[in-house]
Amino acid sequence: MYTPIIGTLGYILSPSGRETLLVHRIARKGDQHFGKYNGLGGKMEAGEDVFTCMTREIREESGLICTAMQLRGTINWTGFGPQGEDWLGFVFLITAYEGEPISRNSEGELLWHPVDRLLDLPMWEGDRYFLPLVFDGDPRPFHGYMPYQGGHPLSWTFRR
Repeated sequence: MYTPIIGTLGYILSPSGRETLLVHRIARKGDQHFGKYNGLGGKMEAGEDVFTCMTREIREESGLICTAMQLRGTINWTGFGPQGEDWLGFVFLITAYEGEPISRNSEGELLWHPVDRLLDLPMWEGDRYFLPLVFDGDPRPFHGYMPYQGGHPLSWTFRR
């Protein structure tokens, strides 16, 4: 039976549109994401829609209030979690916000990074496949499937 964990993943653009805010996951040694750079987000709670989940996660993790965002895509990650959990993720690009980001949260440091250099950072191997689609400017959302095994993607397919 397929019962995925539903989550959101957001990439906040700087006012110039050239940088995005990422968390460097260095706060907890047992974190499955330890040492990696990630967008912000997390699990959807009962009673939430994906928009509400994304805005809540951005507020909790960065201190920012989203005022404009776009759904860039969805990804079905099967076998991704530490016990091989399945995840269904909704990926957003946050294009406007209010406030100033905090410098750290419970997961690590929050830092701005040039969009054109993201693939140089330590991150999940699978992020390298979909990140270009988040920032490519194509208005059509992508819908992808990325099965994982042993912490590595087995394949990547998507449609627009």
